[in-house]
Amino acid sequence: MNEKQRKPIYKRWWFIAIIAIFVIGAIGSIGEEDATVEKQPTEQVGATADADPLVAGEPKKEEPVKADVPREFKNALKSAQNYVNIMPFSKEGLYDQLTSEYGDQYPAEAAQYAIENVQVDYNEEALEAAKNYQKIMPMSDQELFDQLTSEHGDNYTDSQAQYAIDNLPE
Repeated sequence: MNEKQRKPIYKRWWFIAIIAIFVIGAIGSIGEEDATVEKQPTEQVGATADADPLVAGEPKKEEPVKADVPREFKNALKSAQNYVNIMPFSKEGLYDQLTSEYGDQYPAEAAQYAIENVQVDYNEEALEAAKNYQKIMPMSDQELFDQLTSEHGDNYTDSQAQYAIDNLPE
């Protein structure tokens, strides 16, 4: 009788939550791959333009630059892009997440590569973090500024935190 009363695994709340997380991650990674592909040629064209301005647009010059990036650096960049697509991160917070022994554990060089190449606007990240704080617990501007800039909080720069406060909706 107890056996009949139990819900099948696909009807349990935690199973549905796990599936939802995987679906969101898959959708995010699809968009992330497109964003990475669009960004890489721009960077590589810039790199080849310095070497020889006459062949800056030549696609054959772009491939070696892409191949020279170690796999772990590429993975760190993908992880960084996934993180900023899911939730707001400061530059410092993202670096800490990538290098933390409790996070992704990437080497410092791979994390730095990711930070330098991730497609993100940290002002907009700070604004998104501020909006999230305002939803869960309203704060004064000073308290919000302190939270956004605290090394124990979000670790945004003063100018990023001020941008967020200045652009919060009324």
